[in-house]
Amino acid sequence: MSHEIDMKNSGVRTDLTIELTSNPNTKEEDGIKITNIKLEEYEAKKIGKKKGTYITIEFTDITDYENKTKVKTIFIKELKKMLKDLNITDDDLCLIVGLGNEKSTPDSLGPQVISKTLVTNHLYLYGNLENGFRRVCAIAPGVTGETGIETSNLIKEITNTIKPKFIIIIDALASSSVERVNKTIQITDSGINPGSGIGNKRKEISKDIIGIPVIAIGVPTVVDAASIVNDTINYMYSHFAYQKDNYNNPKNKLTFNVNYLKYSKKTKINLEDREKLLGIVGSLNEEETKTLIYEILNPIGYNLMVTPKEEDFVIEKLSEIISEGLNETLHKKI
Repeated sequence: MSHEIDMKNSGVRTDLTIELTSNPNTKEEDGIKITNIKLEEYEAKKIGKKKGTYITIEFTDITDYENKTKVKTIFIKELKKMLKDLNITDDDLCLIVGLGNEKSTPDSLGPQVISKTLVTNHLYLYGNLENGFRRVCAIAPGVTGETGIETSNLIKEITNTIKPKFIIIIDALASSSVERVNKTIQITDSGINPGSGIGNKRKEISKDIIGIPVIAIGVPTVVDAASIVNDTINYMYSHFAYQKDNYNNPKNKLTFNVNYLKYSKKTKINLEDREKLLGIVGSLNEEETKTLIYEILNPIGYNLMVTPKEEDFVIEKLSEIISEGLNETLHKKI
């Protein structure tokens, strides 16, 4: 059982269940961290999520072929496990939905995945679908602000028409940690609430609403300013503690600490030093600090949603991993 953190009133913006729980069920393969969280009803309600299984894949880099392949391999393995647990067979018709706004780079993950996905249902209807290929339909419905239609209602009507056995939804998410932006894939069988991580919550898309299994796959592509400030404070604490512990270490005299992340998680600062640095703010724990920053920035409209400057390049790589992973998972012949 996971230990949940009650964050309902903290203002923290995140779609990642791993950031709202403390879960020991974690393993590592090829330098990639995989966390499996099973939320029961009570735990789910306390953190504002739905009951279900949440698989989180964390990695550091996908910009080269080798790392990209490693992440894709694990993504395929975890997705296949979830399909098996949901009793999805090789012949079941699948509807893939790419949520988001293709004109907004950090929100374009869903539409980009759809553009690279192998759809086959039309071939089946014409009698030309080969063995080893599943019937697959795909749609990028846009956002409610463009269509004027609630996306959940639109998907329900499409489902009623084409009768898929299950749905896979792709969407960009929000994180409360800079370290997880573009470096995390979440897979869940609980469905999704589009826009919930950025405070623009729409009607949920889940088995409860649609009537068939809904698997949601998401990547955090944005983080809010409050989280960036909080992370910066924590980095500063670790930097101070590291410098204090290694001030007289000869090996540091002629080198620059350019790879800070290697010691950030290992180096801890004591309460006395935190208070020396930031006074009253230094005496607050992490959740209190997050809440304080949010209370300062939000009323003046400065709690902006931020994305990295290289987002267009990274989104392209992420969409390739997910689309290729979907194609290889859904079609045995690929």
